[in-house]
Amino acid sequence: MVPWWKRCLCIHRIGGDFSAHRPGSRRSPSVNFVSSPAGSESFVEYTPPFMTDSIAASPEPRLNRRQAAKIRTRQKVLEAARSLVAERGSEPATIRDIAQGAGMSTGAVFANFQDKAELFEAVLTEDMTRLAEVVEAGAPQGEPVRDRLVSALSAGYHSSLDQLPLFQAIVARSWFQPLAAEMRARAATRKLQLAIGAILQDAVSRGEISQDADLRLLVELIWDAYLSNYRRAAYDNWDAQALSDHVARQIDVILAGALAAR
Repeated sequence: MVPWWKRCLCIHRIGGDFSAHRPGSRRSPSVNFVSSPAGSESFVEYTPPFMTDSIAASPEPRLNRRQAAKIRTRQKVLEAARSLVAERGSEPATIRDIAQGAGMSTGAVFANFQDKAELFEAVLTEDMTRLAEVVEAGAPQGEPVRDRLVSALSAGYHSSLDQLPLFQAIVARSWFQPLAAEMRARAATRKLQLAIGAILQDAVSRGEISQDADLRLLVELIWDAYLSNYRRAAYDNWDAQALSDHVARQIDVILAGALAAR
């Protein structure tokens, strides 16, 4: 069964009225929370049952040559865009530069992506999915919740600092992009928040965190702390270890009021 926090992970902000469904509550577990990349807004979305991980995925259809070639072309464009964003940031990287880096024409790029914004979103989605996998794998089983969170987020920093301009672009674009693009960007970071939520939910089941702890707020605070620390790398030249040490102190403060009494 999919845990309640995963079916309905809602994070409230000042003036908001979102709540996470818990067993015995009156709320219906029909929505999921997706945070903004900058951690500044909130919205809720409905997740149909067929989108949960409790249902086995359907086998992928076999591709013909043309479809396979199109996928390879798309991946070459994404890799070229990722390299240029890491080197220059999202704004200075032009479609012409990306096409040149991929060894193809600008027409081939536009055949796969409508514009640079769509291309950036595709890069963001791929990288956030990979980062979520790193964070999830970086949480050692059986360890205290504090150590699991620190290890998971530290793994995230160590694997992503070479993509620092991407995180800068996430924060910068979140203030100016159209609403639809913002919604897609939020969805791209959802798996990272679910990885954090899974660690916290496990801690509740093991009695480390109080049963009445506000998990939705804990996820929000930990995610905000994690993302905001990239500014230290960008402007104060912090390396991954410095970021890891700092987020460990932040987690100590965040968890202080949620740990179960011994």
